[in-house]
Amino acid sequence: MELLFREDAYLREGEAQAVSVGPEGIRLDRTIFYPEGGGQPGDSGRLLLADGTTINIVDTRKGEASDEVLHIPAEEAPTLAPGTPVTMELDWERRHRHMRVHTSLHLLCSLIEGEVTGGQVGDGKGRLDFNLESAPDKVWLQEALNRLVEEDRPVRPRWIDDAELAAQPELVRTMSVKPPSGSGKVRLLEIEGVDLQPCGGTHVRSTGEIGRLEVGKIENKGRQNRRINLRLA
Repeated sequence: MELLFREDAYLREGEAQAVSVGPEGIRLDRTIFYPEGGGQPGDSGRLLLADGTTINIVDTRKGEASDEVLHIPAEEAPTLAPGTPVTMELDWERRHRHMRVHTSLHLLCSLIEGEVTGGQVGDGKGRLDFNLESAPDKVWLQEALNRLVEEDRPVRPRWIDDAELAAQPELVRTMSVKPPSGSGKVRLLEIEGVDLQPCGGTHVRSTGEIGRLEVGKIENKGRQNRRINLRLA
């Protein structure tokens, strides 16, 4: 399957063909829909047929095979025959909020020294958990985040091979989830002069596109676990 969102996260629509249809979901030969993973929710949207039929997609998930994406139709959706051409349309406003939040969490990660123990991207909000003895100052953190937003730093994906990643273990900030290796290359997300780490999610092109951020609760989730919540202002 061709994962179009990896090369261009701004694709809102595209053409594809149904490969198979089953109770687990719809497989296409290519997709602009991001499947749930890395703390980011799966995309929603619709598939349009030439005769005007609309199949609403309520979720997108990873399949068992590598790079397999399952598009989950609404319960009342019409049936779709394998081989049928479709036009894919994203719920773009929702996806774009995911992109803004996901990129903001990379900014947050760049400002906190501790290792990441968990995280979640939501619709207009998100959070990261860090291995920290004490919580950072909330006022300082919000000001520092918005300074990075205002600097409008370029954001871009790039790739390195498995050997390069193994030689730079400091790039991996997450304690519980390790980047996939074995395929020969690993996708990194770079915020120019700010952050560089493995990530397969979708992101905005520059930090200015995130918009103003607000730091929510900073919670104790264990002896050395601090949860920092962010939201789009």
